[in-house]
Amino acid sequence: MPTVPVRSDPRRRAAGFTLIELLVVIAIIAILIGLLLPAVQKVREAAARLKCANNLKQQTLGMHNYASALGNYPPAILNNAKLWNDYFPGWGWGTLILPYVEQDNLYRQLNVDTMPPGSTFGAQTNTINNVVPTAAMKTPLAIYRCPSDPAPDLNAFRMDLTDRQLALSNYRAICGTDTNPANAALGHGAGVFHANEDRNGILWQNSKVKFEAITDGTSNTVVVGECIFINQRDGTATDGRKWAAVWAGMTGYYSSPDATIGTGIRISDVMWHLDDLTAKLNGTAPQAFGSRHTGGAMFGFADGSIRFFRSSSDPAVTKWLGNRSDGRVLNVDF
Repeated sequence: MPTVPVRSDPRRRAAGFTLIELLVVIAIIAILIGLLLPAVQKVREAAARLKCANNLKQQTLGMHNYASALGNYPPAILNNAKLWNDYFPGWGWGTLILPYVEQDNLYRQLNVDTMPPGSTFGAQTNTINNVVPTAAMKTPLAIYRCPSDPAPDLNAFRMDLTDRQLALSNYRAICGTDTNPANAALGHGAGVFHANEDRNGILWQNSKVKFEAITDGTSNTVVVGECIFINQRDGTATDGRKWAAVWAGMTGYYSSPDATIGTGIRISDVMWHLDDLTAKLNGTAPQAFGSRHTGGAMFGFADGSIRFFRSSSDPAVTKWLGNRSDGRVLNVDF
């Protein structure tokens, strides 16, 4: 039987994609990813804000439980100071509320109840760089870390000697409102610090503020706010560093190996006041309150409520929320 030749049909195409079709598919996928990515980022940021708000909620409730047990809010710094010029290191409010935020084991490791703060933080003298952190003081705690801030576990600024760094915190107590304009002129809004001074807020050095002393109302007085960490200079006159905080305590009189930082009393380890500069969220002051959240930062109030302050909030108004008894009725755009 003769073989019938098979002829190819020119109308028949080979299976597969042409290069143009492949490029079109890739372009469509890229567009879809571009549309989806912002949505994913928004979901992540929403989750981070929720976790941050929950951190502040636990902290403020921990303060309430502390007050229920001891009769007053915790001090921002506890070092049992008896001298007018006492700048000794001391335990921070973040340490004092550990038993009330499910961290009792860590609290016991720190020996807070059995050892004077100066003894654990170093020799109880007002000498420079006398804090020697223990392993417990370097423990990263999720309750003191905002998930939006990619800062390291240890705060490289607070103790910038490589062997003496403490666990970083993104939350700093608000010790009051600096009402002295002359103080604001001293640099970055930092007022003059006097040991054991009533800063007109709720938490300061060795403070023992009771609920009834907050005459402006607990819902109208802030106790803690967010702060971020940026450990690099931006070449500007104001400097771009943000110092964040530490939860363990105040490191006392400290001298940095970085001459641009210098020597000083590190009360901003655990507390700072609100003034026109530091109440400007993410402002130029290294102690300025702020966050990595889009559009503002979280603050905790004395009644346990958590509110999101917009970056556009007027710092001249916001700062008065740090005063517990000034009699001001405020209408703040949170």
